Amino acid sequence: MTIKVLGHKAPDTDSTGSPIIWAWYLTEVLGRPAEAKLLGEPNTEAAFVLKRWGFAKPEIITDVAPGDDVVIVDTNNIAELPPSINEANVIQIIDHHMLQGGLKTKTPIDITIRPLACTATIMHDLMGDKAARMPDDIRAAMLSCILSDTLEFRSPTTTPHDRAVAENLAGQLGISIPDYAEELFAAKSDVSAFSDAELLRMDSKEYEVGGKDFRVSVLETTSPGAILARKDALMKAMGPVAAEDGADQVLLFVVDILNEEATLLVPNDLVKSVAEKSFGAKVSGDTVVLPGIMSRKKQIIPNLKV
Repeated sequence: MTIKVLGHKAPDTDSTGSPIIWAWYLTEVLGRPAEAKLLGEPNTEAAFVLKRWGFAKPEIITDVAPGDDVVIVDTNNIAELPPSINEANVIQIIDHHMLQGGLKTKTPIDITIRPLACTATIMHDLMGDKAARMPDDIRAAMLSCILSDTLEFRSPTTTPHDRAVAENLAGQLGISIPDYAEELFAAKSDVSAFSDAELLRMDSKEYEVGGKDFRVSVLETTSPGAILARKDALMKAMGPVAAEDGADQVLLFVVDILNEEATLLVPNDLVKSVAEKSFGAKVSGDTVVLPGIMSRKKQIIPNLKV
């Protein structure tokens, strides 16, 4: 049986690239046939990486079948996984997020969760000496994942090890990290073709905080003005998106990569209260700038209060 390797819904670069990397490793190194799968359309940056390095877009699936062999990467949150995931035969999890709970497996499995900035970094470590066998396109996918998740080492989640692995990969590929990161972030920032609802769901995760269900959306960009120019329409779309997705509220953080700050849209008193209680912010309008806030995983989610 071919193993399905998949990441989370609303796939970013790490949840698009890491399934490709690990499917290559399972198939070509361990001799266990595997295929990368996606749980939605990749975002603009991930789509750029696929095209830039000649990868076919993995098949997009909406569910898994009972008994399917599955490797989960870049998440362990059941809300971000196929509805029948607990009916499948999950054989491995590789992740760098906090342990969420809710997953059930048929037998003991191989789980690796490490406090690194990127799943691909963990995969590099798990490969050990076999990482030398990676072809250039797989190396490039791994580098892309790390640069994306660390925002070119600006994110507070970045560790010296993430940086060392990225620099080693870039050296092997003969790539300038600043130049390539600029290409990645330009692709990430081009969201003109997306509707307001699509933007709110593009890079979002579901979290429960104090009895409230939030869809926490982050848009990382080098052109925050282009997104903030749409703030009225985005706030208007928050209610319908939240209702359709079974959430109480959408929280949208527009992360300015270059200035290393986030702008939170404040459509109502609930979000105003969240901003003030979570980040000590003083809110006087429909947006609030949060200096230094770059990471949903390390700075936003752990601090959310209602």
